[in-house]
Amino acid sequence: MTRLSLTLAALLLGSTAALAQQDDLIIALQLEPPHLDPTSAAAGAIDSVLYSNVFEGLTKFGEDGSIQPGLAESWDISEDGTGYTFHLHDGVTFHDGSTMDAEDVKFTLDRARAEDSQNAQKALFSGISEVTVTDPLTVEVTLSEPDGAFLFNMAWGDAVIVAPESVGDIKTAPVGTGPFAFDTWVQGDRIGLKRYESYWGAAPALSHATFRFISDPSAAFAAMMAQDIDAFAGYPAPENLAQFEADPRFQVLVGSTEGETILAMNNGAEPFDDPLVREAVAHAIDRQAIIDGAMFGLGTPIGTHFAPHNPDYVDLLGLSGYDPEKARTLLEDAGYPDGFTTTLKLPPPSYARRGGEIIAAQLREIGIQTEITNLEWAQWLEEVFRGKDFGLTIVSHTEPMDINIYARPDYYFQYDNPAFQDLMAQLTATTDPAARSELLKQAQSMIAEDHVNGFLFQLAFPTIADAHLHGLWQNQPTQATDLTGVYWDE
Repeated sequence: MTRLSLTLAALLLGSTAALAQQDDLIIALQLEPPHLDPTSAAAGAIDSVLYSNVFEGLTKFGEDGSIQPGLAESWDISEDGTGYTFHLHDGVTFHDGSTMDAEDVKFTLDRARAEDSQNAQKALFSGISEVTVTDPLTVEVTLSEPDGAFLFNMAWGDAVIVAPESVGDIKTAPVGTGPFAFDTWVQGDRIGLKRYESYWGAAPALSHATFRFISDPSAAFAAMMAQDIDAFAGYPAPENLAQFEADPRFQVLVGSTEGETILAMNNGAEPFDDPLVREAVAHAIDRQAIIDGAMFGLGTPIGTHFAPHNPDYVDLLGLSGYDPEKARTLLEDAGYPDGFTTTLKLPPPSYARRGGEIIAAQLREIGIQTEITNLEWAQWLEEVFRGKDFGLTIVSHTEPMDINIYARPDYYFQYDNPAFQDLMAQLTATTDPAARSELLKQAQSMIAEDHVNGFLFQLAFPTIADAHLHGLWQNQPTQATDLTGVYWDE
C-alpha cells in the first residue's frame, strides 16, 4: 500500500471514529419556556425541554402513552382504591447531590395541593387527603375517594418531584433527578443541558444537549438546511416536509399528539355566553380549509375535545359541520342579525397565526368581525389564560386526557355546567374501564352539543432530524422532547 493510500485510510478511520464518538445534540423548538418550573405554569414549552430530561415524577408517560414506573419502582393499591403506597428507587439524588427520598415526595404533593398552590393543574391533586412518609423509600398517598386516573395524573409534568432546598430558584435554575442537569440558559436563544453523571438509572448516550428556540418558520427551514441544528422537534413549516423527505441528509418523522387545537370562546362574556352564538361560530368553521391552508394537510378533524387515536373517541363532527347559512340563521336567532365584532388573540405557533387568518375570513362571511392581536406566550398567558380578557383565541391543548378542564368554571374559557362537573366527579370515582369509557363518551357529547369551543383538529407533530440520529420520540403522548434514548450512528 502506498503512503498516500495509508494516509487516506487513516483519515477515513479518523473521521469514522469521530462520528462514532459524537455525543452532543443541538435540537430546535419553536417556543421558548417563559421560565423553568413545570409545577407552576400552564406553558407546555417548559415540559418540552425538561420532562424526563431534568425532572421526573413518580410515574411517567412512555412514547406509546402507557404509564410506566418513574421514581417509584412499584406501588400497591388498597382494596378500596383510596390508598397508594409508592416504593421509591434507592440511590436517587438531585443534581445538587442531595438525596431524593419520601420526604421530597410529600413536600411536592403537599405543595401542589396547598391552598396557595400555583400549580396550573392543581385539580390533579385535589383528591389527595393525606401524604404520609413510612420510611425514606416508602410514601403513602391517601385519596378522599377512588380515582381511576391517579397514576395517570402522577405522570404529568406538573407532578414532577422537587426538593424544598432548591425549589426557590426553580424558575431560573431547576434542580431535578433526571439524566440531564440544567447547565445554561441564554434567554431568547438556547438552553443547555449536560449529562448527570450520578444518575440513578441508565446513563443517556448524549453528554450535552442544546435546545435552540427558533420561532420563525423561514428561519427554521434555513437552520435545518444549513445543518446548524441536528433536529427540529415540532417543525413549524409543514410545507417544507416534501423537500426534507427528498434530501438523504434528513429523516422526517410525522407523529400524533394529544393536542386538541380549538377556537376557544369566552363562555363567561357576551356574546359567547349564548349557546346559539357559539353554535353559529362552530358552523361557520371549515375545518378542512384550516388544516389544508394553515397546516398543509397535517391534522385530523375533531368534533369534541378528545384525541381521535384514543379508543374512547366519539366522532361528533356532524354536530358542527360547515354550514354558513345555518350559522347566519343562528346569529339572527341570537339577536345579532348584523353580526358583531370581537377579539381574536393569537399565540405564536403557526397553527394559531396561520389558522387565525383563515378563521377570521370564515367568520367574516357570517358577519362576525375579528380584531386580531398577535401575542407572545407570556402575554397570552397573562391576558387570555389568567386574565380571561378575550373573545376568541386559538390554542392547542397538548396535555393528555384533559377533558376534565371543562369541569373548571374558572378555567380561561369559563364553561360552567354543573351537569358536566357531576359527570367528571363520577368519572374520577370510577375505576372500572368499561364504565369509565362510557362516561368519557358522554362527556365528549355534552361539550360538543353545548358548542363550548370550536373544535378544529388534532395537532400533528412533524420532526426533521439528521439521518444519523436515532431515538427521538415520533409521537407526543405528552408535550416532551425526551432525550433519554437518543443516540447517533456508531
